[in-house]
Amino acid sequence: MITHATASTALNAVRETTPLVSCITNSVVTNFTANALLAVGAAPAMVDIVGEAGPFASIASALLINLGTPTPEQREAARQAARAAHDAGVPWVLDPVAVGALVHRTALAHELLDFKPTVIRGNASEIIALAGTGIGGRGVDAADEVDAALDAARALAQKAECVVAISGAVDAIVSVSEILRVGGGAEMLTRVTGGGCALGAVSAAFVSAGRTKGLGDLESVAACHIAYSAAAERAESQAAGPGTFAPLFLDALYSLEGAELKRIPLS
Repeated sequence: MITHATASTALNAVRETTPLVSCITNSVVTNFTANALLAVGAAPAMVDIVGEAGPFASIASALLINLGTPTPEQREAARQAARAAHDAGVPWVLDPVAVGALVHRTALAHELLDFKPTVIRGNASEIIALAGTGIGGRGVDAADEVDAALDAARALAQKAECVVAISGAVDAIVSVSEILRVGGGAEMLTRVTGGGCALGAVSAAFVSAGRTKGLGDLESVAACHIAYSAAAERAESQAAGPGTFAPLFLDALYSLEGAELKRIPLS
């Protein structure tokens, strides 16, 4: 199970340990992702060059691979980084953006599953497609509801021996034997490019930091979603629109306090 106190412990662990997160991510969200990591207390490194991505992943605290704009070089860098992280025991997150809808990234995502991601994070349509039970959604937009992806998430969790996080109106964090639900959040987060993609990077930071406190990966991912939702809620309450929401969200990640996490419903 997950509690607000556990989420606070995980958030503090990120700030105390400053995990170095190597990011192979898409060109649309690089800046926002790096800023989100910095704001929450982690350290970003955008290392996506063949020959560098693998060695760097092996010494990083955690790795994110996001398939949003997979150029040929980035695809090979992702292979090298995933292999290196797996071999070094470095936790890593796979964000299979638009898998099922586009052929090259779909093939790559299935290939990367062989390197046992610690976490797979996506919307319901992406999770269903990656599990082989659907065709995927429209890019970052989901055509399916979270509950429709639970069986697919369990199947992926078993196949890859990992945690699967499904984003939606109420997020579901899934292992083979357990489902944790995290509510809250803000609709305005969907109006800012990189809101979901940055969540994958922040999840990687939480998993790395959580391990230093003896937290399981399922707990750490749920804790990340709680903190992310709390920051989004605070930012939306102060924002006039997406243009003011984005910096307010970064401010909230930076200054978020444990008491604010208690507003997020859990089940």
